[in-house]
Amino acid sequence: MTTAPADSSGTLTPAYGDKVIAVETAGSEPIPDAERHGSPLQLLWTWASPNIEFATVFIGVISVLFFGLSFWEATAAIVLGTAVGAITQGFLSLDGPRFGVPQMVIGRFSFGYFGNILPSAANGLIAGVGWFAVNSVSAAFALNTLTGLRPLPSLLLVVVAEIVIGFIGHNFVHTFEKYAFPALAVIFLLAGVWTFKDADLGGGGTGGGIGGFLLAFSAAWGYAAGWNPYASDYSRYLPRSADKLKTIVYPAVGLFVSVALVAVIGAASATIVAPKDATPTAAFTGHLPGWLGDLVLIAIILGAISANALNIYSGAISIASFGLKLPTWLSRSVLVVVSGVAGTAAAWASLDDAGSAYEAFLLVIAYWVAPWLGVVLVERWLQSRTATDEELTARLSDRSLTNWPGLAALLIGVAVSVPLFSNQEKYVGWVPEKWPSFGDITCLVGFVVSAGLYAVLRRAKAPQRSAA
Repeated sequence: MTTAPADSSGTLTPAYGDKVIAVETAGSEPIPDAERHGSPLQLLWTWASPNIEFATVFIGVISVLFFGLSFWEATAAIVLGTAVGAITQGFLSLDGPRFGVPQMVIGRFSFGYFGNILPSAANGLIAGVGWFAVNSVSAAFALNTLTGLRPLPSLLLVVVAEIVIGFIGHNFVHTFEKYAFPALAVIFLLAGVWTFKDADLGGGGTGGGIGGFLLAFSAAWGYAAGWNPYASDYSRYLPRSADKLKTIVYPAVGLFVSVALVAVIGAASATIVAPKDATPTAAFTGHLPGWLGDLVLIAIILGAISANALNIYSGAISIASFGLKLPTWLSRSVLVVVSGVAGTAAAWASLDDAGSAYEAFLLVIAYWVAPWLGVVLVERWLQSRTATDEELTARLSDRSLTNWPGLAALLIGVAVSVPLFSNQEKYVGWVPEKWPSFGDITCLVGFVVSAGLYAVLRRAKAPQRSAA
């Protein structure tokens, strides 16, 4: 247990420390050394549990059914895309113990103090509303299939649990993921064994080709890298002395193994013929024996709650990372509730068309995360060569810090990649329209354009404080 810190009058105030059943009071400000606790090992299950769920299964399903890949082609695309997203997750997690702040606050280095509001708002919207809706829908379908309860009341029951976990905060989130992990792992492994037994691993494949492969790669990468803007949110309480190698390896391994394995199980399940009118969750469990099918439905609910505990928590933290002087009552906990209400409304609206909505959502995530990540990684590489940790930490709270090259590179990367290379049902860019074999390489183009442009502009004009 940590020692309680003193307030300005010298009186000891209650410490949050490693308490589990206590509402976290910190928002986006740096975590004091006295409050630091935990070990890198906790990042293993914190990044594994949220991915042992149906949204991950569906990456494999759409790779076969929507993108036209065979099982083995889908597996290759999933493993490659997930590996790339998991590696960056590990490296970004290092900044948690280094600076003690959430990932989107660290973005001020790349985009400036107020310029960082744009990517923070995007992440808050995608995490706290978009992802929250996606996972809540899959949990609602699972609860509907398991109990016969109608989808809307099923949805409301699920979101209440998710909001409560995010409301309590950091330590409770980590603890929930820790105890959810073994149950989720055992149930999904059993389901995987049964699925592979019934699957036609030589089946699938309706001519997806390189285009389908690139679509599946982008979807898998978008899913894994979609966690990157949260990375240091869950490592920022670690002591500064936390082992650096373990801080990289544990989140990377937890993310990679869980996403790759569960998505590949999904690809295998897509080769099994399902009833025509079955819901997505019922189609996945339809070939399983009754007892195992019920366990998987329970695990889908638990996995969705595990994922949304992180989504709603990080969504609220992203809004708090704006750095604006918000009213005192608008705390992180209240932002969790507001985000949860908005996410519930989005989930309700997508209950009727969850499959195609999820496909589009995965690709849209990749569209913005790739340019953002390109800028952030270049900045991280350059700053390690030009400033000490003490100098960098001081910059994070400097409201006059500007860095227009970062914001320019991000916006130009999106503006170049999306109109030219997007391959969505409602919008097909110029390149895939002319050459369908390109599939969707929007994320690759966005990353390269933003990273390259930022490297050039950043060297010409380093981040600086404004005259104000």
